[in-house]
Amino acid sequence: MKLRTKKLLLVLTIVTLLLSLLAVPALAAAGDDTAPAGDTAAAQTVEDEGNTIGFKALAVGLAIGLAAAGGGVGMGIVGGKAADGMSRQPDMESKIRTSLMLTMVFIETAIIYALLVVILVIFVL
Repeated sequence: MKLRTKKLLLVLTIVTLLLSLLAVPALAAAGDDTAPAGDTAAAQTVEDEGNTIGFKALAVGLAIGLAAAGGGVGMGIVGGKAADGMSRQPDMESKIRTSLMLTMVFIETAIIYALLVVILVIFVL
């Protein structure tokens, strides 16, 4: 690897680490201990709901992001290999294109299943 690429990778790693560390206080629970003794159960329930909503949002974002990124990378690789195959064997173009479209449909179906799971997590759990 070139020195410039290594420096860029190091800077990106440091920025990602700093952003991750700065996001931790946003997920911290509020320390409001001024509630009366009788309302502690209700306050604890509200606080737990707030924490689960935050974790649910993180899980949903991570799930759909990974599914979309994985599907995009997969489609790019499949499309590139199909174009490479068609350029090497022009007489097999129709069979390669059929196989390409079928594979793209399967990849897109997996992404749609991930979206359905995310929707279920948002509204059911």
